[in-house]
Amino acid sequence: MTTRHVGVVGLNYWGPNLVRNFDDLAKLTWLCDLDAKQLAQIGSRYPDARTTTNFGDLLADDDLDAVVIATPVPTHYALAKQALEAGKHVFVEKPPAMRAAEMDELVALADAQDRVLMPGHLLLYHPGVLKVKELIDKGELGDVLCVYGNRVNLGIVRSNENALWSLGVHDLSVILYFLDEDPELATAQGSASIHAGIEDVVFCFLRFPSGKIAHMHLSWLDPHKMRKMTVVGREKMVVFDDMEPERKVTVYEKRAGADGELFSGDISIPKIETTEPLRRECTYFLELIAGEHDKGKVARDGARVVRALEMLTTSLNG
Repeated sequence: MTTRHVGVVGLNYWGPNLVRNFDDLAKLTWLCDLDAKQLAQIGSRYPDARTTTNFGDLLADDDLDAVVIATPVPTHYALAKQALEAGKHVFVEKPPAMRAAEMDELVALADAQDRVLMPGHLLLYHPGVLKVKELIDKGELGDVLCVYGNRVNLGIVRSNENALWSLGVHDLSVILYFLDEDPELATAQGSASIHAGIEDVVFCFLRFPSGKIAHMHLSWLDPHKMRKMTVVGREKMVVFDDMEPERKVTVYEKRAGADGELFSGDISIPKIETTEPLRRECTYFLELIAGEHDKGKVARDGARVVRALEMLTTSLNG
């Protein structure tokens, strides 16, 4: 592929991981952050990249192909819109917008500009998630009946976003990827125990036109750290457990006894690649820029997630 010039904006928490990967995969030409101290610290590791606190410097660079956005969630929409309007390809951490109408605007703008708009749904590039999707698509599980996820830990309670938007977006993107449907019903209930108005525990239920259902348990107030997704089919069940160091995916057969009682049968553990999900994700973005894959689908799938998040938020606030 042609070497692309990439700039990264937002250098706290997740940003340095994106910087590391794009420095390996492309030509890292810009680093941008409002925090001058953080900018200097990260910039010292990448002396070939220019540093700035002004996002406009990236947009004014005609040689810059793509902008990677890893800033706080409330800023994603405005920054992504400016970058697309400037003719840049955009990779933006999840979610790209906090309202469905804003996300639809970004999708339309990317299409009009013939540019990539790729949301950073990291789990969709995890080898374990890809294996589960392969099993579903091949019919190995039989008809899928339900999907449920547990993403809980005793962790840092955010003050600017609740557990749904911070944790739930991960599992929601995977559920929609597995089922390839928009929910017709999405309800959520939660509680805010630490910060008023910021739910730290959320339970979500989704029902789809096909009759499939899904559930998400999201919490920062749990003694266990779980990152688990279960898919139940008529023939088999599969569990993706990201906390397992080796056994990421486990397949369980379902057997029926003489009295009709169901129980687990044989268990199999598929071989899973060990490629870093973030490296896969960054590579995919560059491949989209090069004309591979379907850039429109990536953007539309991102919009599907934001629509479902908006439905769940409406229920949570109701």
